[in-house]
This record gives sequence, structure tokens and C-alpha cells, in this order.
Amino acid sequence: MRRITKRPAPIVPMVAIASAIGLFAASPAIAGADRIRAEGELIRYDTAAVPEGARARVQAVYTSAGDSIVTLHVWDLRPNTDYGAHAHVNPCGTTGLDAGSHFQNDIDSVQPSTNPAYANPANEIWLDLTTGGDGNGVAQTKVPWQFSPARRANSVVIHVEHTHTGQTDSGVAGARLACVTVGF
Repeated sequence: MRRITKRPAPIVPMVAIASAIGLFAASPAIAGADRIRAEGELIRYDTAAVPEGARARVQAVYTSAGDSIVTLHVWDLRPNTDYGAHAHVNPCGTTGLDAGSHFQNDIDSVQPSTNPAYANPANEIWLDLTTGGDGNGVAQTKVPWQFSPARRANSVVIHVEHTHTGQTDSGVAGARLACVTVGF
């Protein structure tokens, strides 16, 4: 009589499959969500500084190399004016504070973060722009990382001035003027 013994399935291939599934789910570009786009009228927090009807479009493109290219278009803001803009962790709300802090790929334990090791254009989404005579403007940034379903930004906030890059005020751009919700 021949004896048959069952051998357990190899563990290594299962680990490889689990890793591949995790990579697929964590990377928007690999998962097929290679582009995020949101457009609409801005939620105005400062009605004196942001004209009624001002609007924005935000687009994020995820590359197969693992980068994110984020573009902000604005229309009908004040002409010839400097603005700062950043991705924030929460959706827009009734006040500028509702959007929470800046989204950081590598999170500073001290929030709001002004430490240039964390508050910098490679670790956050900075979209400073200057509008033309018609109040329209565009900004774009490229960062060497991608948002994931587990950690994503949910809005872009427009600030009163370009972003500071000093040793004690890095990432600061003044008052929050307006917001657009984006599901990065």
C-alpha cells in the first residue's frame, strides 16, 4: 500500500502574492486611478478677498515611476495677486480651519508644522501662483510620492500669500482665503 502525504503550500509565493496585492492597492497609478480631478466654485472664507464666483480645478496625475504631478487652475480671483496654495488633510468646511493641516508625505509630529525638514515642497503639495490681469492663474508641482487610499489629502486651500521657506516659518502662507474639496 502506497502512503500519500500532503505537503503544505509553499509560503514564499503567498508572501509574494500578498506583497503584490498590497502594492497594487497602495499605488493609485498601478491600481489604474492614474488621474484625479476636481473642479468647482471655491468655498470662500474671506468674501472681501475672494470674489463671488471664483473657481478652481485641481488635477493630480500619478506616474508609473511613483511621482505625483498636481496642477491647480484658478479663475476670477483678484487680478495680479500672489497666492499660496497647499493640499490639506480634510475636506473643505464652513471655516478655513476645517481643512486641517497641510498634507505631509512624511508627517511631522508637531502640527502645524513649520520645520523645513517636513514643511517643504518635496514633502507637501505647494502650488503658489500669481494671477494675471484677468484674475486667472495656474501652478504645478511634482513630488516623488503618491497618495494612497489609506493616506490622502482631501482639499486644496488657497492662502493670502506665497509660501514661506524660512527656518521658523517654512510652509506658512498666511490666512486661508478659499478652498476646493479634492479626493486625492
